[in-house]
Amino acid sequence: MKTRNLIIVLSMVFIFGALGVSGAQEKTANIETSAIIVEPAGQDAAIKMLSSILELKKNLNSRITEKKALLAKSTSETQKTNLLAELKKLDKAMASANVDFEQIATGVEIRLFAEKKSEQFDWKRELLSLAEPGILELKRLTVDARHKTKLKDEFSFYQGLVPVAQKANEHLVALASKTEDPGLKADIERLMPEWNSVENQIKNKLDLVEMQLAEIERQESSLLESSQASVKNFFRTRGLFLFIAMVACIGVVLLLRVSYLFLMRFVPGYNARYRPFHIRVFELLYRGLTFFFSLFVLILVFYLFEDWVLLSLAIIFLMGVGWGAKNALPRFWHQSRLILNIGAVREGERIFYQGVPWLVKKINLFSTLENPSLGVSLRLPIEALMDKSSRPFHKREPWFPCRRNDWVILADGTRGCVTSLSHEMVELVQRGGAQKVYQTGDFLAQSPLNLSVNFRLKILFGISYALQAQSTHGVPDILETHIQEQIRREGYEDSLLNLRVEFAQAGASSLDVVVIADFKGDMAPLYMRLSRAIQRWCVDACTQNNWEIPFPQLTIHRES
Repeated sequence: MKTRNLIIVLSMVFIFGALGVSGAQEKTANIETSAIIVEPAGQDAAIKMLSSILELKKNLNSRITEKKALLAKSTSETQKTNLLAELKKLDKAMASANVDFEQIATGVEIRLFAEKKSEQFDWKRELLSLAEPGILELKRLTVDARHKTKLKDEFSFYQGLVPVAQKANEHLVALASKTEDPGLKADIERLMPEWNSVENQIKNKLDLVEMQLAEIERQESSLLESSQASVKNFFRTRGLFLFIAMVACIGVVLLLRVSYLFLMRFVPGYNARYRPFHIRVFELLYRGLTFFFSLFVLILVFYLFEDWVLLSLAIIFLMGVGWGAKNALPRFWHQSRLILNIGAVREGERIFYQGVPWLVKKINLFSTLENPSLGVSLRLPIEALMDKSSRPFHKREPWFPCRRNDWVILADGTRGCVTSLSHEMVELVQRGGAQKVYQTGDFLAQSPLNLSVNFRLKILFGISYALQAQSTHGVPDILETHIQEQIRREGYEDSLLNLRVEFAQAGASSLDVVVIADFKGDMAPLYMRLSRAIQRWCVDACTQNNWEIPFPQLTIHRES
């Protein structure tokens, strides 16, 4: 009983596997339109295979007759169900054998001549049918490789089943020779023709696949010659059509460009500093029409030359563009608003980008930003402005704290001349030639003090309490006159804007006066020298006038 169950399971595995491979062949034959020509290596081999298939068909007929007889005599519903299933499998095997017989006899794929069923209209299928030639052309380029791979898989599949079927037949023969029970022996011998038929069918399939592989390998030997002919044919037909289509598209683009430039000369506001709204609308329409007419001419050329493959590929491209436009429509809408100058960023306004203010000079597919103080302009894609906003500005608003060659003092005490600056880096050269480089963000965080415009020096100087009577009027006047004379003598008078000496405060040990001197920006390199000079001039004035310069003192009062 276990042996019979094993035989039945092996039989079902083989039959289902054979039907699966046959179904895959049928599906592939329905998809591909190119015929698979089967050319036998010789007439003798073909006749031998036809004879083998004919013998297989006789065995299948006898088995079908036997099953039908058993079905007519059977009274068990379970047995009838099993017999009907076996009959169905035998009918499919017979149909497959008939197809193999006819295919070997004719040498062509007979499924190509099968009558197609009438189908109802489906707009989705019809729309996809427009792209079918291009898809089939792409499949045609790899049909030989895919067909060869499929045949190799079938060859391995049948090659693996042959020893299984042989082992099953040998096992049946061994069991029949060893058993002494006449009934059991009769049942085992009843399975022998069925499994002999299975083994023959597998071998026939294996021979057919091997013959097809041999034919494919024979055809591959002339691949170089066929490739040369295909290349020549491509440049005579499809390559020529592609070249004409490209020339036509370029011609349309150039024609529309020349027409656009010619017409724009007569449109008011064309030469304005910032383009008005109607100019922007006209330019946006021009870009859309250029894209539309380019695709139209491309499709028209393929249609006139009746090259349905290229036309189908163009339609596939259009479908891809349409699908992409569907998902990117909000982004295109925002970009169109920016180009029309009605979005969040507008020409002639101020925008912050990378921590630096910029003037929006031009908005287009590639926009232009400028910083007047930096002397730098940026060319950005319009996508970079999508999440930004601009604002109107006053003409006196600063664009950067300094310019090149300006002298600045930073919060960390660094003083130097700005020799290079951009929205990325700022370089300072200190007195003596030392260089210091800041990232622009760090430079701005140091709150640079620009000395190159104008600057003020405030020097605090102390005198003794013995001069208290003169500290508010006499001493400041004398000191101011002395400093004014020294400035003139040392050649700083032309750069001096203002000079004042005033009483500042009564300190703990001295009476303090403050010297306030305002200089022009050209004296910025001498900022520290001027500070030291004022200190020196104050000391000289005290020496000339016998003024005591106090120092910190400690006074002790003792009770008498």
